[in-house]
Amino acid sequence: MSETRNALLDRLAATIATLHPDRRIRVAIDGVDGAGKTMLADALAPLVIAKGREVIRASVDGFHNPRAVRYARGRHSPDGFYLDSYDYAAFRRLLLDPLGSGSSGNYIARHFDHRTDQPVVPRPQQAAQTVALIVDGIFLHRTELRECWDLSIFLQVDFAVSTARNAARDGTPEALDPEAPSTRRYVGGQQRYLAECNPQQAADIVIDYNDPGAPKILKWNSRSLSDARSDR
Repeated sequence: MSETRNALLDRLAATIATLHPDRRIRVAIDGVDGAGKTMLADALAPLVIAKGREVIRASVDGFHNPRAVRYARGRHSPDGFYLDSYDYAAFRRLLLDPLGSGSSGNYIARHFDHRTDQPVVPRPQQAAQTVALIVDGIFLHRTELRECWDLSIFLQVDFAVSTARNAARDGTPEALDPEAPSTRRYVGGQQRYLAECNPQQAADIVIDYNDPGAPKILKWNSRSLSDARSDR
């Protein structure tokens, strides 16, 4: 089913705003690099707030591993990209677990700056009792993260489309070359993720986002979301 982007945003925002309304929830927006995850999450946040629910915005990109860890298997290793990019223990300990149902609500939204290759000064914050955490990032349906999400969204985008977006976004025309080492690293790592974790099956909602102006809903697990509203 095709929808306009505005209609999809309103539907997603309404779903997030009404999901488990009496407690904190954690929402994942997953997809390959360049799928449009960050832009979608940034657009959703104010709409959810307008519908009466507070929002925390965060990204797995605030939890990179140091460069020495990320490139330990080789600068252009697809396995290194998939296995070593992020510090999932810190991601859970500092952000996801504290915002789970019945947890302290004392969280840290960002842990490491991969551009400077340095830890970020911790900024502990206290979350409201019914806040919605909206997290964007790749690999969010890995087995060590899957149980964390009250709602998960996967943006399905062809690699030809996503690599073109990356090239335009980052000013890296080599990203368009499928034989370039950097392209093989990123595409190969994400192909392994898709094959091993099958995020399209795991996600509650799957959206064809090849054209963000005309997204197509491929999956909307109404039964799961309905059960969640009544606090499964």
